[in-house]
Amino acid sequence: MEFIIKYFIALWDLTVDMAPYLLLGFLFAGLLKVFLPQGMMNKYLGKSNFKSVLNASLLGIPLPLCSCGVLPAGISLYKNGASKGSSVSFLISTPQTGVDSILVTWSMLGLPLAIIRPIAALVTGLTGGILTNRLAKNDIRKEEIVQPKKTNKSQQKKSLGKVLHYAFVEMLMDIAKWLIIGLLIAAFISVILPDNFFTEFKLNGFYGMLIMLIASIPLYVCATSSVPIAAVLLMKGISPGALLVFLMAGPATNAATITVVGKNLGNKTLIVYLFSIIAGSLAFGLIMDNFLPASWFMPMLAIHEHTHGLLPYWFNVVSTLLLIAFLIYGYFKQFTQWLQSRKKKQENPSFSLSIDIPAMVIGVEGMTCEKCKAKIENGITNMDNVNMAVADLETGILKIYGNPESIDTVKKKIEDLGYGFTGIE
Repeated sequence: MEFIIKYFIALWDLTVDMAPYLLLGFLFAGLLKVFLPQGMMNKYLGKSNFKSVLNASLLGIPLPLCSCGVLPAGISLYKNGASKGSSVSFLISTPQTGVDSILVTWSMLGLPLAIIRPIAALVTGLTGGILTNRLAKNDIRKEEIVQPKKTNKSQQKKSLGKVLHYAFVEMLMDIAKWLIIGLLIAAFISVILPDNFFTEFKLNGFYGMLIMLIASIPLYVCATSSVPIAAVLLMKGISPGALLVFLMAGPATNAATITVVGKNLGNKTLIVYLFSIIAGSLAFGLIMDNFLPASWFMPMLAIHEHTHGLLPYWFNVVSTLLLIAFLIYGYFKQFTQWLQSRKKKQENPSFSLSIDIPAMVIGVEGMTCEKCKAKIENGITNMDNVNMAVADLETGILKIYGNPESIDTVKKKIEDLGYGFTGIE
């Protein structure tokens, strides 16, 4: 019982310290999503030169996309004409940071590390992009380049409502699962590991970095949810350099990312991609441990233990309650959508994929993982007069069963979900 009490106290303290900065980061994410011109990234990334690679990193660093969420965006850039080097630069730089994770890093790990993270993301992104342009320049694209289609449709209105909806519904729910898991793991580590665990067992220096690297590469952890884990590890005695390796390699890679990059960009590009992240994280880790003052990387949680951070405690608590409320709302919305989908199936017991002919078969661009597939299937299935939608990751084909209103409404729904509509098959 004492362990459980300590666990929930640690979990509450971590969440309270993180919540206001997390909410502010989500708000910035919404502003970027709504007001950043959609064609900007494609316009400046098309050439195999340093400028395109630099543009890709600079555009990607503030975007709040994790290593899974960045895949549709990065692969879509490549398919729409971006050079392979700039695509790799974007894929490396973007998941390591984001406005939300930078603010949370500042809150929990201090300003120096909040500054170093985007710098490290920029350098590794540039390295990967430049090496790709040099070593993989003769590779043939695995997919035909799809030129961006011009549209006569007027631009969608940019409103505060769209900003808030994306920030506190779409974006929050995209990382909600892993944010919660990250906090749960951090609280467990905080309670179970003794203080100075890493120094006592000599799991520091380059050896500690290698351990962090081996553990981080295959696992999925987003840039924001990695911060509470990192904060607790720092309190337990891990070196700042090993900590940075975790913060870089964890968000930038996972098993799904490695598979998709190799499949879409080629094995040679995949080797460059992994080399840039591994070598970059180890290099920055060694610089932090050997050339920067240790006082810059004192555990902020320990400093804030009695003051509860730079903000008033009541403000942190209100932010935490708001964050919890947004999470409850998001999961409740997902649950009601699931119920609606199930009700449709029950109301159509004679419906069968094996005998019914789909009303529409369309192409969808940007589906790269099971999460993408489920998001599109659920979104289309919940449309009026649609019985079921079935997506195929291999072919990028979506089959729609039922009687959807029109192809234009389906196209708009696909684009609202964040994917590309490539026409009727």
